[in-house]
Amino acid sequence: MGWVVERHGAIYFEEYGWGALFEALVADVVRNFLLNFDPAREHCWIAERGGERVGCVFVVKQSPTVAKLRLLIVERQARGSGLGRSLVRECIDFSREKGYRKLVLWTHANLTAARNIYRKLGFELVKTEAHRRFGPRVVGEFWELKLTP
Repeated sequence: MGWVVERHGAIYFEEYGWGALFEALVADVVRNFLLNFDPAREHCWIAERGGERVGCVFVVKQSPTVAKLRLLIVERQARGSGLGRSLVRECIDFSREKGYRKLVLWTHANLTAARNIYRKLGFELVKTEAHRRFGPRVVGEFWELKLTP
């Protein structure tokens, strides 16, 4: 889990200039996942290639009927390989299997590769909000996917 926090902090700082407050948010998500983990309803995937970690994603319970996709990241050397799409598909399949009716997520308008994955897999943009929580001004986006059995 330390790798998840460290890589999010490093990658988002290098690529977008997001500072320590973003890394703190990621650390808080990981902390809550570990402290409140419900193995029957939540999961984390950490992808490896050649013995190296190259991506991750989480599903956490937001409510009895709503799951939340968190912390999707793919290392540069694995981008373009379909790994991001595979990780999101795992979240969708897991959420559906566990009986959730909806899968939601929060992302940002500048994360175009992730947004393309979400759109292609059927998520719909439901709300936007501009903010400066991580340093530079960004537009946060709330997406959701209705799940059917």
